[in-house]
Parts: sequence; structure tokens; C-alpha cells
Amino acid sequence: MSFSPTRRFAFATLRSFAAGWPATSGRGLIDARTLLPRPEIAGYLAGALLAFTAALMFPAPACAADSAPRPAEQLAAVPLYQFTEPEVGAYLAHLHTTEPDLRQRIVHLARKNLGQPYELYLLGEMPFETYDPQPLYCIAKSDCLVFTEHTLAMALTADWTSFMRLLQRIRYRDGQIGVVTRNHFTETDWNPSNRWLATDITAELAGPRAVKFYEKIDRSRFLKNRYKLDVSIPVEDHRDTFFPYAEAPTLAAQLQDGDIIEVVRGVVKKGAPANDIFGGSAWIGHVGLAAHGPEGTLHIIHSSDPKVREETLAAFIARETAHNAERDAAGKPRLLGFKFLRLAADPLANLKKLDGPDAPHVTLPGGGRL
Repeated sequence: MSFSPTRRFAFATLRSFAAGWPATSGRGLIDARTLLPRPEIAGYLAGALLAFTAALMFPAPACAADSAPRPAEQLAAVPLYQFTEPEVGAYLAHLHTTEPDLRQRIVHLARKNLGQPYELYLLGEMPFETYDPQPLYCIAKSDCLVFTEHTLAMALTADWTSFMRLLQRIRYRDGQIGVVTRNHFTETDWNPSNRWLATDITAELAGPRAVKFYEKIDRSRFLKNRYKLDVSIPVEDHRDTFFPYAEAPTLAAQLQDGDIIEVVRGVVKKGAPANDIFGGSAWIGHVGLAAHGPEGTLHIIHSSDPKVREETLAAFIARETAHNAERDAAGKPRLLGFKFLRLAADPLANLKKLDGPDAPHVTLPGGGRL
């Protein structure tokens, strides 16, 4: 029997809940005194029913590829973004059997998604919240962060359910699903929340070449402007460093396959000193994955309009800086440099130290577990 993308999404969500169903120690699901579900499963049950019902009621995202499952031997020649959800799960199991090296799995999956169509702002919290009515995952399309997160989560897991859970642990602070707890700001949310996965090595690589930059992160204003939410969060004064772009291609020997490349962009003020980000402002505006070409050349694999591509870091820099003079004159953002994150040797072991042996710990807005 073949199901529509909407129904596949619903059943995939329900399977994710089943995998994490809380134990009741053989006491049954109903409390005999109250004739209600036991407290330890009440929130979980409500979340499961909400997820299943909403997934059936709301149209499935265009993110879900709609084709019948194909035999495993055919998938090797099919782009990853054309897989169905069951095919993704089967392929991850196959890949973990045939490629034991995490970094090589990351590069393999990234390259298998070359050509994936680009679309910005693909993901949200549906069906658990409605502030951002986008789904929790997307296979058919990506933006730069969606591509990077999906690739890393897939490389670390061997089935669909594990992939879905780990993806949400990467996307949300402490795995708490919600628009407020989503890792919106790369430098101040995503990087600190995912230190179990990758660590910042920018200052180590740059040494005296490192350039400092500063930001004021106003999450309350961001959430109010984008989602009409009134949330009180103190403004954060963030201090950071980046590696100047001109010398970045020389880092081929220092960077490893699967490391994370973050692109720092900003506005340059005429005549300002370079060691003060040119007197302007800077932020992380793009992200991709490091890989190496046949001759050891440093490459970046990333999702950028119109599709996922692989190119040398030197080519990326040349294209990004071709119109720097015009951008500076107009006060528009342009490439300043990069941050580099080193993939951990054993991310899942690190995560278990934080979340416990049943990691990843993923929590729904209502308090249930995913």
C-alpha cells in the first residue's frame, strides 16, 4: 500500500513517539484511582495524539518526496533529496554498515545531495506549535542551515526515527522543541548548544590573524518582529573572532572533512581599521561543510540559491568578493571571513554525558518526550 506524504509524515511522527514511550513498570497506562492516564504518560500521550492528528490534518510539506519505496540497490544512483522517508531510513542503515568513518559519511551524504533545490526558511515547529507553520524536517529542499543540520544528523544515525530525534536535538537548545528555544542565532545559539557535536577552532587556526567582532543579540526583539511573541530575554553582548578570508584557502591541511565552515559577513565603514571589523558590524550569515578535492584542495559543500553545490573555498571567496567595492560604497554586507568548527571524534558519546544513556533528550512544548 502507498501512502501520501501527509500520511507518511503522520506515521513517521507516531513511530518516533513509540520509540521513546515512557516505561510504566508494568502498572498499566490507567491510574485506577482517577481513571485517567498515569501522570508519567499523560503528557506524552497528549503530545502523540496531537502530533498524529495535526500531521493528518495539515497538508504535508513539499519537503516530503512522494514516490514508492525503491529497492536498496537503486538508491545508490538516486539523489538523496529524491528519497522517501522509508528510503532515507534504509539508506542510513546501509551506509552505517558500509562506511564506518563518520567524516566520510558526512561527505558522502553531502555530495549525495548535490543539486538539491534551495529555499529559505523551510523549517518550523508544526505540528507542535503554530507560530512558524513549517515542518520539523525537509528532505526535498534546503537552505544552508537545513542542509548542514540534516547531513550531520543523518551521518550520526542509522534509521529514520533516530535521525528525526537527533535532528531536533541539534536544532533546539537542550532539545526543547519550540520557536523560542530554536537555535536562531548561529554564533550565540547554535554553536554553544552543539558543543557536544563540534567545537570552535577559529582562534586556534588564526592566531594573531584573528579579527574580533562584537554583536548585540536581542532575542526578544527578534521573536516579537518575526513571530509576534512577547518574550523577555536579556540582550546579549557577544564577542567573537573570525579568520580573514584572504588566507582561508591555505587551511586545507588544517581542516578535516566534515568540519563546519561558517561564513562571516558584515558592513564595512570606509577608513575604519581592519582589526575592528572595519568599524562596522559582523555576523554569521551562511554555513557549509568542509571537504577536500582529489588533490587535497579545500572545498565547501553548501546550500545556496539555486541549489546545493560543491566548490573550492577559493572559488567561493572569489565570487563573494567580486563586488566588494560596490558593496562597501553602498553600505551593504559582504564577506569578511570565516569561523571554523571541528567535528568531535565521538559526538554521540559527548551527548550521552549531557543527556544520559537514552540520548538524545528531546522534549515537546507540552512536556512530553519525542
